[in-house]
Amino acid sequence: MIRSIRSRLGRLKRSLVRFRSPVDLGRLDRVEPVSVTFGLDRGTPIDRRYIERFLAEHAARIHGRVLEVGDSTYTTRFGDGRVSERAVLHAPPGAPGATIVADLTNPHGLPEGAFDCFICTQTLNFVYDTRRALDGARRLLRPGGSLLLTVGGISRVSRFEHERWGCYWSFTTGSVERLLSDVFGRAITVRSYGNVLGATAFLHGLAVEDLPDSSLLDADDPDYPVVVAAVAEKPS
Repeated sequence: MIRSIRSRLGRLKRSLVRFRSPVDLGRLDRVEPVSVTFGLDRGTPIDRRYIERFLAEHAARIHGRVLEVGDSTYTTRFGDGRVSERAVLHAPPGAPGATIVADLTNPHGLPEGAFDCFICTQTLNFVYDTRRALDGARRLLRPGGSLLLTVGGISRVSRFEHERWGCYWSFTTGSVERLLSDVFGRAITVRSYGNVLGATAFLHGLAVEDLPDSSLLDADDPDYPVVVAAVAEKPS
């Protein structure tokens, strides 16, 4: 009940923000973003729509013992009763809800062969040694287990992460495919989500709700990768 009330109040607050500061989508002559928090203060961030679309497309892989970075929101949302155990990975000690406190770039500090699925969204942009982190992801999975990975392509720098642990990379499908094939072999699929409208809106900090028709985001153009997503399967 309390969560439902908070959710409604949150939606109302974001609607008021959009009402008080409407966006003229025909104007591109501004040098300050509409939002410095990726549109989170206005509604649904553009990249989150793409991430959730990817996870919905591969929801069947979210089953059994599932590990997620940061919290278990996507595990719960897309697991649909197939999940027997939820686990949360976090690097800094003391993070609320974390069941595994460890660093992906230190594979030997991670449990081996423990999970059927590892949901790793928007994380590798903030890890300098990406190859080592993918070695850690592979170690976590059981044979036949799946890594569901998303990374940022076209994006502003996240000042929050930059000041805490660094903001190092923006990715393309080519770089993700090369990195994953070196670690997982051929059992991978890589694609991008986004188009010029999505990229422009995301850079300005607009929310999905700011757009006249959110379905415009669904026409993907590989030359404008707002989000790069991949499925990698650990060999049996």
